[in-house]
Amino acid sequence: MGRFGKFCIRMIYMLTDACFGYLAIFLACLIRSHKVPFNVNLHSVLFDAENPFRLVFALWLLMVIIINRAHRLYHTDRMSSEISELLKVLQSNFIGMVLVIVASYLLKVEGLPRTVVAIGFLLMALFFSLWRVIKRFIVESLVIRGYNNRNVLIIGAGKAGRGLKEEIERYPGMGLRVKGFLDDAPEHVDEDLRGLVLGKIIDFRRIATQYFIDHVFVTAYHTEEVFLKLLLQARKFGIAVDVVPFGYRMISGDLVKHNIGFVPLLSYSPNGKGQHNIGKRIFDLIVAWSGCILLAVPFLAIGILIILDGAGPVFYFSERFGRGGKRFKMMKFRTMIVGADRMQEELRERNEADGPIFKMRDDPRVTRFGKFLRKYSLDELPQLFNVIKGDMSLVGPRPFPVDQIESSDLRQLRRLGVRPGITGLWQVKGRSDAPFGRLLRWDIWYINNWSFGLDLSILWQTIPAVVKGRGAY
Repeated sequence: MGRFGKFCIRMIYMLTDACFGYLAIFLACLIRSHKVPFNVNLHSVLFDAENPFRLVFALWLLMVIIINRAHRLYHTDRMSSEISELLKVLQSNFIGMVLVIVASYLLKVEGLPRTVVAIGFLLMALFFSLWRVIKRFIVESLVIRGYNNRNVLIIGAGKAGRGLKEEIERYPGMGLRVKGFLDDAPEHVDEDLRGLVLGKIIDFRRIATQYFIDHVFVTAYHTEEVFLKLLLQARKFGIAVDVVPFGYRMISGDLVKHNIGFVPLLSYSPNGKGQHNIGKRIFDLIVAWSGCILLAVPFLAIGILIILDGAGPVFYFSERFGRGGKRFKMMKFRTMIVGADRMQEELRERNEADGPIFKMRDDPRVTRFGKFLRKYSLDELPQLFNVIKGDMSLVGPRPFPVDQIESSDLRQLRRLGVRPGITGLWQVKGRSDAPFGRLLRWDIWYINNWSFGLDLSILWQTIPAVVKGRGAY
C-alpha cells in the first residue's frame, strides 16, 4: 500500500472518530436535555447560536482527535494487542474530558452540566472502542486471506528464533509470513528447522531480494560489525528491523529507552510491584464478588446436575501450593467419581502429559457431566471463592497439586513467588496440549512481564479459548 493509500485510510479513521464523537455529544445532550438551555438536535450541538456550549463541544471533538492521533490510534498496528489499543482509547478520551472541563473554565462558559460531559465521555469511549473492534476483525479477516501480508526473515534459528516463529504463526491476523531463517551455524539447528534455514547472515542481501522480505527479526548475531552491516543493508532495501533483546525470558518490568550522552540504553525497570499487587488484589476482589453474585443460579444448576450424575459431593478440594509455598485447598466442581485420586497410580502408565502433570484424554474416572464441565472449564468456577479468600488471583500461573511439584526444578519453585491464577497463559495459548517445558516458560514470562494490561488481555483471550473448548480434557 502506497503513502497516498495510507493517508486516505488515516483520514477515514479520523472522520469516523469525528462522526462518532459528534454522535456521543449529541446523545449526551439529548439524555440530559432538561439541563441544557437549547433545543437539542443534530444541528444545534455545534452550529446553533443559541447553544452557549458549541465552542466547547467543537474543542472537545478537536482535542480528542488530536490526542488519538498522538497515541497513533489512526494507524492499524497489527503487532499490538486489541486490549492495548482500547486502553489508549480510554486514556485519550479521559484526557479529552479533563481538557474540556479546563477549557470551559478558561473560556468562562457557565452552566455546562457535568453530567453531559460524563455521559459524553462514556459514550465516546464506547463508540470509539466498538468501531475499532469491528475494524480489527475486518482487517484481520482480510489479512488472513492474504491481503497486505509481509514476508518475514528471522536471523537466528535457535530457541529465540523458534519461539518467535511459533508466536507469529499463532497470530495469523498480524499478516506476517515467515519465509525462513538465516543462521551462521546451521549444523546446530534443530532438525525440523534445518529446511527453513535459507543461508548465513552474509547472504542477507541475496535472500532479502529473492524472497521479497519486508520485515526482519534479529534474535542472534555474533559481532557488532555483523549487526551494523545487517542494519545498513536492511535500511538500503527499505526493510523494517526488530531486535529481540538478549535474555528476554528473564526481563521484568518495562523496556525503557533512554540515553547517557550519545549512547542509547535499554533499561529493564520493574514498576512499583507493591502498588501493582494492591491494584491487582482490588481488581480480583471486585470481579470475583461480582462473578459469585451473577453466577449464583448457574452454580446451583451445576450442583444439582452433579448430584443427579451420581458423582458424589458437589465440590472437590485439591491441596495445592500457593504464593510463597503456602498450601491451600483449591475448590472445583467435582468431575470425577469418588476415590479417583487413589486410582491415579494405577493409570500412571497411560499419562499423556510430559513432566510431573497427569493428564488423560479418555480418563475412565471422569463422569459424563464431568467431561462437559472440563471441556468448557466450568469446573474451575468455584475458584472465585479462592480468589476472595486470597489464596488465588484471577490471572496467574496455574497451581500444581502438591505431589506434582519437584523441589529440584527451580523453574517450578519460581512460580510460587506470585498468587496462582484461575486462568493464565496456559489457558489462552495451549491448555492441556502444550509441552510441560513450554508451559513453565510461559509462566516465567508472565511473572517477569506482569502488567494490568496483560491481565486484561489474558482475561479477554480466555473467553474464546474456553468457548471453543480447545485443548481441554
